[in-house]
Amino acid sequence: MSAAPASVPLAAPWPRAFRAQLRVELLLLLRQGENLLVILVLPVLLLVLFTGARILPAGAGPPVRFLMPGVLTVALMSTGMVTLGISTAYQRYYGVLKRLGGSPLPRSALVGAKASAMLAVEALQVLLLWAIASFALGWRLQGSPLVGLGLLLLGAACFAGLGLTMAGWLRAELTLGGANGLYLLFLVLGGVVLPVSHLPALVQPLARVLPVTVLCSSLRSALEGGAPGALDLGLLLGWTALFLGAMMTRFRWE
Repeated sequence: MSAAPASVPLAAPWPRAFRAQLRVELLLLLRQGENLLVILVLPVLLLVLFTGARILPAGAGPPVRFLMPGVLTVALMSTGMVTLGISTAYQRYYGVLKRLGGSPLPRSALVGAKASAMLAVEALQVLLLWAIASFALGWRLQGSPLVGLGLLLLGAACFAGLGLTMAGWLRAELTLGGANGLYLLFLVLGGVVLPVSHLPALVQPLARVLPVTVLCSSLRSALEGGAPGALDLGLLLGWTALFLGAMMTRFRWE
């Protein structure tokens, strides 16, 4: 990672600097096996295994209809909160961000490259899950693709803001533990593979307001042809604004 600043020539124009850094960010996201496991393998396994497990209650419809929005949410969480957050935290720990900040690379190009790399990976995730669900599991989109896309972009911003807030505020090892801990917490409580109503009554009030839960719920409504609930959408917007605001005010480059 320490070789990243050398990829941008002295006084490089913004587009050239952006493209060079984008290639670096994509390599950082995709070249490590653990990243590929979290980004691509786990969401696919969740979709395929839990569709075949038939653990949803009778009358809930085909399992893939319930699981698809949750697995899309997990994909965004894996890339934005876990992979981007942890990789950025270690870039800060090893001084890469400090050197990049003092290099000819504009900080706007670095931020734009990170965001673009994340969105490119998430687009690959969505297309892969969409293809598997449609061609192998018989899932069909019932709602508006534009509404679904808007919610996915909002969710991507939400989880990226959370990941970068931890990366820019906490030590690298705390970001590693915090991101993985939240990932497991959200996976269990977020209504991804089981309805929130099936959780213990004590934790349901907390589970219903988590960002992963409101994104899952909004996506389920949108992909089934309905409209996201006003409360869920409001909570999702609130979480996104909170995380992005915290990222912009708390992020430290060194």
